[in-house]
Amino acid sequence: MFMTHLECSLTGERYESDRIQNLSKAGKPLLARYDLEAVASRLTREELASRPAGMWKWRELLPLPEGAEPVSLGEPETPLIPLDGIGLRHGVRPPIVKDEGRLPTGSFKARGMAAAVSMAKRFGVERIALPTNGNAGAALAAYAARAGMSSLVICPAETPDINIRETAAYGAEVIVADGQIDECGRIVGEGAAQGRWFDCSTLKEPYRLEGKKVMGLELAEQLGWELPDVIFYPTGGGTGLIGMWKGFDELEKIGLIGSKRPRMIAVQASGCAPMVRAWEQGDEFAERWEGAATMATGIRVPKAVGDFLILRAVRESGGAAISVDEEAIMEAVDDAARLDGMLLCPEGGAVLGAWRQALDRGLVGKDERAVLFNCANGNKYPLADRSRRMSLSEMDAGTL
Repeated sequence: MFMTHLECSLTGERYESDRIQNLSKAGKPLLARYDLEAVASRLTREELASRPAGMWKWRELLPLPEGAEPVSLGEPETPLIPLDGIGLRHGVRPPIVKDEGRLPTGSFKARGMAAAVSMAKRFGVERIALPTNGNAGAALAAYAARAGMSSLVICPAETPDINIRETAAYGAEVIVADGQIDECGRIVGEGAAQGRWFDCSTLKEPYRLEGKKVMGLELAEQLGWELPDVIFYPTGGGTGLIGMWKGFDELEKIGLIGSKRPRMIAVQASGCAPMVRAWEQGDEFAERWEGAATMATGIRVPKAVGDFLILRAVRESGGAAISVDEEAIMEAVDDAARLDGMLLCPEGGAVLGAWRQALDRGLVGKDERAVLFNCANGNKYPLADRSRRMSLSEMDAGTL
């Protein structure tokens, strides 16, 4: 086993990794630590190239011990797709989309849940729960079903109906409640404290982050071990942004990449932008955003437990936090579909909108390599009906 221990992300206090854990005593996320010298002896570029593509090729940098079977639904390596039409419109190097919508359950939440549920199963968890704005709940329900566990998911009322139905289809007990995701999370936390289930909320257990960091590991290998100039990431709880930043450090320490890092851009919606406000004000922690509202439900997170880790990664990288209004999100989704045949989810639209803002503000150069994360399949969200209705008797093929 290459994981050696867990560490409080705020205080550095050490915790044992041979038992189930949630937050540290300081109420902050725990980070998995590895014997990187041992990992370096195994995880070479040549060895990686010889392995089948997918999340579990990175086993030495994941928490599940050797010999333990992961709970898997076949998590693939997701593709990099340049938006050539968008690049041409702006007269710049095309941004590259890493399309996480190709994963099981149609979103990048599958990565985190594959790791978290695998570890929960190892520790004998029988019932697992979380609050969700949509895709995390579906992923939890699917992986819990795969592992033979029962699951409970509590959703705010604004959660897209397709996500609610998908989650229930996997056999989860689904409750739709009033309030925001952090308020639903309070109920999940209370039940976990009573021993009714295990709390798998964002960053309230150590291993979803480890699954999400594989996005960054994959990206490094896909780009020939040269990281991009800038990464735009849709940021709600921020697990993936934090995870990738951690993963880049691990890759350098085992000798797979150099010291170059991308500027990390945390992207939020204007109707829920606590990280943007904290970044602009120079704060270490982000105050709760009241009255959160956006069509990009995946980033509608008023209060993130890993706020200081998000802000730390943004600042250490020389990056920024950018908010995007609803009109710009819709415009970006439409443009990517019409110009490049790429159906982004609303969160992906926010990311493309943020890239456009960054171009206008001089935060990204015309020739820089920018990677945009599309976190889910666009077909999972309501789409405008732009079709015409006609009877066959009225149609004339010559005029259509």
